[in-house]
Amino acid sequence: MDRLVLLIAQGLGTGRSPVAPGTVGTLLGLPLFILLLLPGSLLFFIGSLLALGVASVWLCGRAETILGQRDPGSVVIDEIVAVPLCFAGWVSSLCFANGSMPEWTFFFSGSTWFGSALVLLLFRLFDIAKPWPVGPSQTLPGGWGVTIDDLLAALYVNIITLLFLA
Repeated sequence: MDRLVLLIAQGLGTGRSPVAPGTVGTLLGLPLFILLLLPGSLLFFIGSLLALGVASVWLCGRAETILGQRDPGSVVIDEIVAVPLCFAGWVSSLCFANGSMPEWTFFFSGSTWFGSALVLLLFRLFDIAKPWPVGPSQTLPGGWGVTIDDLLAALYVNIITLLFLA
């Protein structure tokens, strides 16, 4: 069971990258984002974000225990789970404006791929710079401290994204 927990928590091995494991793990968040869009339901999308957040807290806490380290650099499930959240404001605004969920291809098409790349870059910026309260949130115990900072960084991305969409 511990091996399975580590496999998932380390992003199927992406967290073991010798260079920028958080950034490499973040890229695995894009297929997850696409999977959450496929059913075409905003309720499914939001419900999945909540469930994934809870799962990340548990997985990160278990991985800390297994590895005997506080917030191990190889644990990237928190980054992976945060990526779809980075797009939640954009997805929601499109859903409300058009009356339906956007297709996943919308975010990677000729006219919008740059916006998607900016979302990822902003996420990495906030995750690395850790503006308040992102940084202090890391002091929360166990998996909470590992996961919450990434979810807060994703919320910052949403604020900026929504300001530019308005």
